[in-house]
Amino acid sequence: MIEWIKGLAHLKEVEEKNNNFLILFFYASFSSPAGRALKELEDFSKEYKETPVYAIDVEKVKGIHKQFGVESVPTVLTFQKGEVTRKILGVESARFYGRIISGAAPSGLKKKGGKVSNRVVVYSGPGCPACGSAKAYLRQRGIIFREVDISRDEQAAERLVRRSGQRAVPQIDINGHLVVGFDQAKIDRFLSI
Repeated sequence: MIEWIKGLAHLKEVEEKNNNFLILFFYASFSSPAGRALKELEDFSKEYKETPVYAIDVEKVKGIHKQFGVESVPTVLTFQKGEVTRKILGVESARFYGRIISGAAPSGLKKKGGKVSNRVVVYSGPGCPACGSAKAYLRQRGIIFREVDISRDEQAAERLVRRSGQRAVPQIDINGHLVVGFDQAKIDRFLSI
């Protein structure tokens, strides 16, 4: 269920209460795309009931959007430990929000009924057959994942080497558990935890 921010003091309370993870949606009634985005986020919120989603009507609660560098509506921001972790501009589907935001959440989002949506990140590189096989396997199982091409993201490559001690790809992060290479048994085990 989406809750509406009433003012700056209310926003501060919400940020303190939801320091681990929070979604803020910037809305305005004059924007038809914002209306469509609101509908999609409401659908997302019904599916992910335990995920804190708050909306800010920029016409009623003035100035807050400037603090976050929001220049247009609709805009969705995700926060983790008080820091913006993702900025989504424009209208997206409820499924898109679930896929993208579950990748940003610290330990997976809980869907209605308590089922956990796994947070999966596939670290890959160009010309890697095993990377393609791993991604195809995840898609066949219906697993939504975020892909990071380490040849284009040097910081991600460095973090990966610090975590695993290897630069080999694919490396698959499943809810914080790292699988080096395309190992179906380990992937299945970590997805079921």
